[in-house]
Formats: sequence, structure tokens, C-alpha cells
Amino acid sequence: MKSIYLASTALCLALATPALAVERSDVLDNYADMAAAQYTDSLTAGQALQTAVNALVETPSAASLQAAKDAWLAARVPYQQTEVFRFGNAIVDDWEGKVNAWPLDEGLIDYVDASYGGPTDENAAAALNVIANASFTLGGETVDASIITPALLEETLQEADGVEANVATGYHAIEFLLWGQDLNGHDAGAGNRPWTDYAAGDACTGGNCDRRGEYLVAATDLLVSDLEWMAAQWADGGVARAELTSDADAGISAILAGMGSLSYGETAGERMRLGVMLNDPEEEHSCFADNTHNDHFYNGVGIQSVYLGSYTGIDGTITSGPSLSDLVAETDAALDAEMRLKLADAVLALGRIKTAAEAGFAYDMMLERGNDAGEALIMGGVNGLIDQTRSIERVIAVLGADGIEIEGSDSLDDPEAVFQ
Repeated sequence: MKSIYLASTALCLALATPALAVERSDVLDNYADMAAAQYTDSLTAGQALQTAVNALVETPSAASLQAAKDAWLAARVPYQQTEVFRFGNAIVDDWEGKVNAWPLDEGLIDYVDASYGGPTDENAAAALNVIANASFTLGGETVDASIITPALLEETLQEADGVEANVATGYHAIEFLLWGQDLNGHDAGAGNRPWTDYAAGDACTGGNCDRRGEYLVAATDLLVSDLEWMAAQWADGGVARAELTSDADAGISAILAGMGSLSYGETAGERMRLGVMLNDPEEEHSCFADNTHNDHFYNGVGIQSVYLGSYTGIDGTITSGPSLSDLVAETDAALDAEMRLKLADAVLALGRIKTAAEAGFAYDMMLERGNDAGEALIMGGVNGLIDQTRSIERVIAVLGADGIEIEGSDSLDDPEAVFQ
């Protein structure tokens, strides 16, 4: 009888004791731990891509090209989840364009189909073809490109002449070098670069196979270097971690700004709704590899993960801890439940696009004018992202995160401006 009484007393005491409040500083520490884990995973996957690229250049074959493509696709999974760290963290925004800028004028880098055209008023270097030219004029200066190095790509070619479409570095430059142009329009099929574009001697197609290999290796080496740098910024003692955690309220605002802006203006607007409006397969985020369905899906997963405070790594390791969800639940449990539901609904809608694409209904097919099923799938994702953004805005208000500006998009906010 005594033991029953003691147990009952202990239970009553436990029920009567209020849960410890979640500290904002603890939420920020976990967020930084998640960022460190995700950028480290991106680095690990980038190094695997580097190994595959080196093998392709050293021993070109259909198999080694496919292995490099597979490694690129795998590398996108952790990286796309890191995009939620943009918009609120200046150090990420200042760096991100080097690794994930798009769309690009691929004629800057290599040969293109005649239908691509030549230089334009907007971009005199749109068809420069660095791989075919060991020396060229850029911005009125003669450039010695006899050896293609990471420094040449980063310091001379990236955004040459101040043109954002002159993307010479990062995932999408590498994607183009592995797949080549996607000339299928709205029909099925990605880029189809032959492995012989990296072959030696008479087997070489496309010309300048040695320089193409040089460019691919340089771009991949630079990507790995950039990922090493960013992973270090979020490690213990890193600059990004220190800046985030120096002010708890500002840090929470940074998290919410990243979630809201990636959800609304960037993914729902610029990457999805705009493509539907223009019916243009060139608006795909990964247009050479036809991997856009995964880009969008993992953006959604990244947003959800940050709110829930849990990231599952590429080796299955889970990084988790105090979260925004915990903070919101303390103040407004109903809003927390709403936010969780909206995030799950958005990921489900983006997952439907992914499922259809992997079954053969490619994203560029969905973008074709008059394809009602494709538009419905994409707009389902857009609407899911918009819907969750409205809940994010309510979370911002509940947490008192003042001064946040969620990035917009003309495609969502002023559709008529898109066609002006």
C-alpha cells in the first residue's frame, strides 16, 4: 500500500510541475548544429563527386560518366536542404551564388547547339566558349585561359562583365559539363552529352576534350573548397555560428526569414510559379539533368526540418534538439499544430511532383502549355508553399520576431510585371 501511495504522489508531483521553458539560445544552438551537419554532408557528397569526376577525366567511358552523374545527383540531396539557411544569414547569402547560381548562359563555358544563338545585348559573353578558346577578350581585356584553373573560373569568369547569367562555377556549371544541353524541349529526356566529349585523341567529340576535362576538374575542386569553407563557418567557433548566437532574438528572426523567403519568393515564386507562367523548360532549376523535382522537394524538406529541429544525415545520423516548434507550442499550441500540418502538406505536394517525375512525367513535360495535369501538380506545390508561408507569418507574430521581410516574387505578387 505504501509503495502505491509513493508512486501516486510522485505522479501527482510530476503532473503539477510545469515543463521547463525552451530557451531561445538552445534553439539557436541546435539550428547551428543542424547547419554544421548539413554542410558537412554536402561537403562529403561533394568529395564523392570530386572522386567520380577525377575518374571520368582520367579514364573516360560511358560507365565513368554515369558514375559522375550519379554522384552529382546524390550531392544535391543534402545541399538543397541547406538553402533554408539563406536569406536570414548574411554569410550564406554572400557565398551561395558561387555554388548554386542559376540560370546560366552555358555558351560561356562550352559548345552549344546552333539554336542557342550568339552574343546578346544583355550578355556579350553568352557564347564565349572558354573551353574552345585559350585566349579571349573580356571586358576589353585579353584573358590568358591557356590553363583552366579554379582561380580563372572564380576571379575572371564568374559573373563576368557584371552579368549574373555568366555562371562559371558551382553545381549547375558542373551539371552542364556532365549532361550537356537538354534539347528535348517539353519532350521526355535530359541532356545527352556523350562520354567521348572527354575522350583522348581521335575518339574526342565536341573538340577540346582535354580542356573540357580541365574545366570540369577545376569547377569541382572549387565547389569542394567552397563547401569546406562553409562547413567550417558553422563548426564550433565558426563565424556563422558566432554571429547567429550573439543575439537570441535576432537569431530567431534569421531562422524565420530563411524559412519564409525560401518557401515563398524563391521556391514557390521564382522557381515554380514563374516557370508555369512562361511555360519554359529553361526555367527549371536543374534543366540539364532534369532533376528539378528533387530540388524543390528537398527545399521543402529543409524548411520542415528547421522548424521541427531535426535533420537526418546522409549516413542516417540524426541531429536534433530544441526547436522553433517547441517555442511556438509554449505560447500557442494550436498554431504549432497548424504549422506542422502545413509543412507536412507542402512536402506531400512537392512529393507528388517528385513521384510523377520519377515515374516518367518529367518536370519540363509538366511545364508545357495546355498540360493541365502538369500544371495542377506544380501549382499544388506552389499553393502548399504559399499556405505554409501564411502560417510562418503567424509564427513570426507570435514569437515577436519584428523586422522580418519575406522575399517576394513578381510571379506571385505582380503577375502582370512578368510580361512587361
